This record gives sequence, C-alpha cells and structure tokens, in this order.
Amino acid sequence: MSATAFHSTAPRCIAIEPGTAAPAAAVKTQCSTCHLRELCLPSGMNELDLGRLDSLKFTRRKVKAGQTLYREGDKFTCIHAVRSGTLKSSLMLSDGREQVSGFHIAGELVGLDGVAQGQHASATMALEDTELCAIPYAGLSDATAGHSGMQHVISRLMSREILREHSLMMLLGSMNAEERLAAFLLNLSHRYAARGYSEREFHLRMSRAEIGSYLGMKLETVSRTFSAFQQQGLMEVDKRHIRIADLAGLKRRFEVRVH
Repeated sequence: MSATAFHSTAPRCIAIEPGTAAPAAAVKTQCSTCHLRELCLPSGMNELDLGRLDSLKFTRRKVKAGQTLYREGDKFTCIHAVRSGTLKSSLMLSDGREQVSGFHIAGELVGLDGVAQGQHASATMALEDTELCAIPYAGLSDATAGHSGMQHVISRLMSREILREHSLMMLLGSMNAEERLAAFLLNLSHRYAARGYSEREFHLRMSRAEIGSYLGMKLETVSRTFSAFQQQGLMEVDKRHIRIADLAGLKRRFEVRVH
C-alpha cells in the first residue's frame, strides 16, 4: 500500500477526552521544508527517503498549556514531533504521586513509549502552548517498508529514547543533588544551543516541583541547590529565568551525563 493510499484510510490521531488536545488540524506540513529537519525525524535521510516522508503529509495540532496530549493507557496511533513549545511526560505512581519521566522541546519526538504494547506507557502534557506534527505510526511503518535508510532512522530515534531513560537512571543512582541539577541545566543548555538559542540564558517552563520529580529530589532540595549555585557565582536565578554566569566552570565541576 502506498503512503498516499494509507493517508486516506488510517486512524486519525485524535484525543477526545475532556482536557486533552484538539484533533489535528487540516494544515499540512512537509519535513523537507521544516526548520527543525536536522534535529527531528528527517535527520540523516537522503533526498529520496525525505520525499517518501513528505508524501505522508503530516497534520499539525496545537495543545494549550495545561492540556494533555495523551494519557497513560491511551491507544497508541501516532508519534508527535514538537514544532514549538515544551511538554512533560509522567507516570502516576501507586500512591498517587506523579513521577516526571521527561521534558520535550522543539525538534524532539514524543509518543514512542506506545510502540511496544500499542498503548501509551506515560501521560504527556503541554507546559506552554505547543504545536506538534501528528505522525500516524502505521503510515510511517508502511512508508519505511523495504527502505533501509528510513528504517535506520526510526531505529535510531527509538534508541535515543532508550538512552534518555538510561541517563535518567544514572542521574537518580550515581549523582548527588548538585550534580543532578547541574547535569539537568547543562543538558537543557546544550539542547537550546542546538536549536540556535542562547546556551547561557533561558526560561524554565517546568516548575521546581517538576524538576524535583524528574531528578528524584525534594522541592526544598531543588530550591536550596539553585541558591547554592548562585552563591558560588555559577548562575543567576530569577524565579524560572536562568542565566549561567560561568558556563565553563559549571561544565568543569559537573560532567554532563544526560543526552
């Protein structure tokens, strides 16, 4: 079946529960003309494979701050590529507490946690108004059939997600509080720089509590560690606005282990 034929019959990536994102809009987008193509799904593809990807004509969707893209246990139909904005993924623990498992910014993919079991293993919510490309997974699989280059890209993307989970375990198991927070901030710095933004100054879209959940730290410890970094002259902190005053010093003292 061709990618074009699939597009007319495939299940749509629609969230229908209250508080979830609106259905994908009719606006079409092409990977070959996207300013994030070197960071996102097309990265590493040749012109022929990129043309096959364009033939899928991914639709866009918008998720307002606080809205849920999908919930834990929802049926998996789509991968989403972040065009703009920030999202967080999280799991609900048995005692009712939220465990944040990741933060996603422009050029990154969300939803790959649903590939294995056919349903999402986590929930993903927008931390600010966010725009995404909805990529029907069945159509993507159909387009990659028999094309080793595209298959390699998909495998690489899935491996990247596994690596991120492994990196989180390193954070929780082998670093003290200062090392965890420093590694987190340096990782954000690196990711923003790769997108053409300042590596020294940025606004955190996540709360201190969400950072603490992700890093396995209490809220009080996160706040205390931010204060310690200020006292050490490593950075300036104004609520959620961060300015790294001594990037080289931060890198020397805290090796980045999260990619």
